[in-house]
Amino acid sequence: MPEKALETVLHGFTILGLSFAGLATSSGTASAEDFEEFKARMKNAKLLAMERHLKALDDRYDMSDDPSKTVTMTHGKPIQEGVRVKLREVITWDELAAMSPEEIRKQDLFPKGFMPLPHPYPAEGGIVFSKTFVETVEEQQGRDLARIDVSYDIPERFQPEMPPPLFLKTRPDLGDVSRGRLITLSNYRELFEDIIDAEQLEGLRLLLTPFPQQQFNATDDRRTEDPSPGVACLDCHVNGHTGAAIQTTSSTRPREPRRRMDTPSLRGVDIQQLFGSEGNMKSIEERSEFELESAYFEGDAEAAKRKDAHIPGQAEEVRLMAEFQKLIDFPPAPKLDSSGKLDPQKNDDAARRGQELFFGKAGCATCHVPPNYTDNRTHDLDVQRFYRPGITTSQTSSANGPIKTPPLRGIKDSPPYLHDGRLLTLEDTIEFFNLVFALKLTKSEKKDLLAFLATL
Repeated sequence: MPEKALETVLHGFTILGLSFAGLATSSGTASAEDFEEFKARMKNAKLLAMERHLKALDDRYDMSDDPSKTVTMTHGKPIQEGVRVKLREVITWDELAAMSPEEIRKQDLFPKGFMPLPHPYPAEGGIVFSKTFVETVEEQQGRDLARIDVSYDIPERFQPEMPPPLFLKTRPDLGDVSRGRLITLSNYRELFEDIIDAEQLEGLRLLLTPFPQQQFNATDDRRTEDPSPGVACLDCHVNGHTGAAIQTTSSTRPREPRRRMDTPSLRGVDIQQLFGSEGNMKSIEERSEFELESAYFEGDAEAAKRKDAHIPGQAEEVRLMAEFQKLIDFPPAPKLDSSGKLDPQKNDDAARRGQELFFGKAGCATCHVPPNYTDNRTHDLDVQRFYRPGITTSQTSSANGPIKTPPLRGIKDSPPYLHDGRLLTLEDTIEFFNLVFALKLTKSEKKDLLAFLATL
């Protein structure tokens, strides 16, 4: 493409805040000089696109810092308090909850923060890591996981602890086996060699090994400053949990409506029977193979081949990776008994009232069944009945379709919430389901339900 024409196209994409990817050359092989020019254009476009996206997030949420004084994650990081989704008009949550979906849709009152949350760069998509994780990896491993075309968008206060603790089903006596460290190829033997067997150790090594991915690779249409070895499974699923990295679904065509996906935790993954956000895979092994063969390249087999995708061996690597994942446990929940409900000997009146609501009026246990608080099924929340199709942050507000019921054990360790991270706090989550399922919860009932969720 001629220089002037390329500038015109990129300028148009910059104004719209949309894709400026894949424009170096049609073949994806540019000279070093071409890549430097392309990189400069992407960086310039990134500034305007992220400014637009972050302004849209500010219209959706109150992102101020308001940490809880009583509820923390496992290693002490306070969770953020309060409903952060902003209402459309001068209307209260109770007034909104009293309206029908048809009324809310007609008056355009459905909160923007309850609509699908777009990827900050929807047309390109791909994995985007949080600034905190990027800086940690750069410091400890010398790998650069920062993208030159897009930045992570949710503030650190609404993210999991970094690094998160790791608990093993086989060694509950050890507590956090990561010892507060980010598990890497440099330290995994030191941390695990004497507590897991050889096959599990090899599976962990594979989970920590970077492999080429669509945006992180050695080709000259990469999205990193320098050629990259790729990303590892535990780059997204940090220490077997999550670092809240985002990506886009790989099955949707065309690209623009592709859904944003928040990285789910691997804690308790062995008790699950469905895998993938849509529940379309039946085993940990199938999920691991799919990630490396297809999801890493958004379903583009040609790109995968050109960028030297790693094709795992089902009988060897995939099985070994699954062997380690099956060890990952939920964090301790000292107020719960072996059935997953509140221990009668542990006195917490608010949480007990919340438990009654969870299994009663709120109906949460219909899908979130103890002891792990999942039914291993998929459900369609039909959220689109509350709003008219339109554009939200340069992405069409499309229907979600069925999504998998996630386990709620350890839920306070895993913000933000819902499959795309659109709900920043547990209070947001309660308001969302109170409205979507017309639960008619009172203010005090919402507080009690929150108290119970914090015990899980």
